[in-house]
Amino acid sequence: MGKGELLMWTYNKVLEYPINIKCPNPRLAKFIISQYGGPDGELAASLRYLSQRFGMPDQKSKAILNDIGTEELAHLEMVGTIVHQLTDGVDAETLEKAGLGAYYTDHGVGVYPQAAAGWPWNAATIAVKGDPIADLQEDLAAEQKARATYEKLIDLCKDDQDVIDPLRFLREREVVHFQRFGEALRGVQDKLAEKKFYMNNNNNMNCR
Repeated sequence: MGKGELLMWTYNKVLEYPINIKCPNPRLAKFIISQYGGPDGELAASLRYLSQRFGMPDQKSKAILNDIGTEELAHLEMVGTIVHQLTDGVDAETLEKAGLGAYYTDHGVGVYPQAAAGWPWNAATIAVKGDPIADLQEDLAAEQKARATYEKLIDLCKDDQDVIDPLRFLREREVVHFQRFGEALRGVQDKLAEKKFYMNNNNNMNCR
């Protein structure tokens, strides 16, 4: 680096998992794009976690949210690549037959953040409560919803292994993220309990 230059970001310019789809399939692209800009997709996940990290009470939970939030950006790149390769070179007539006529009219074969149903991405999908327990519980649910979506997408792929393999990788990462959020939640609960901020009163279970 030259004098006065600062290293602001390190980005390895390769996908987290290789994607090489040989046969375009716009029908699949119409569904898979939901994990790009849908309510349970990677864009929403990344912005949710990177925003929630500021409200975490310790460095460990902040680091977990930061790590997962940035990895979700890598997953967004993967999903965008899948959608691009499934539609690359496909003519307008074929796209229309696959149910992408309206999409093509607005976006061509560009990759635009929207749900499978056609709704564009909305910031309302980012749940940030400012309460670490509530936010981490939300994140646990978000990872399970993403896992379930990937499983549905894999079912729709039938025998296209070029698409199934990266989707399986993404599904497995959702499981890992779920486990790490569980770790963060336990740590935050312990920390807040020490400060008597968060208490679980089992007597409340006996209320009639």
